Amino acid sequence: MDSYAWVEFFIGSEKGKKVLTFMSSADEIITPDLVLAELARKYVREGFEENSVRERLKFVEENSVVVCIDRELSVLSANAYLELLDKAKKEGKNKPSITDSILLTLGRKYNAKVVTGDELFRDMEEVIFLE
Repeated sequence: MDSYAWVEFFIGSEKGKKVLTFMSSADEIITPDLVLAELARKYVREGFEENSVRERLKFVEENSVVVCIDRELSVLSANAYLELLDKAKKEGKNKPSITDSILLTLGRKYNAKVVTGDELFRDMEEVIFLE
């Protein structure tokens, strides 16, 4: 799950309802640890109380496997970054973030789908795209 998917889930939007459906049917949900930092940054920047931010992060931790970035994942993600960067250039999209490359790598490593609405991932076989 990427930050986009978690945010939509917490908002309770139509996309968030789709996320809930995917969560309910998934054998396992994987969230990179970097997504926790992205969520915290977003919510603190938007003025959420720190306790509320902690509660949302706790929910993510309790409802998904939080994967730490290790040496192997870092190297694989560096290669995925170059792949996503090439895709972004060809399609005229924004540069990928390191989190994007980590998500793609985790999806491939665990034979899982990346749940996102990030345009960079549109039309990728490893992705469930939220529309």
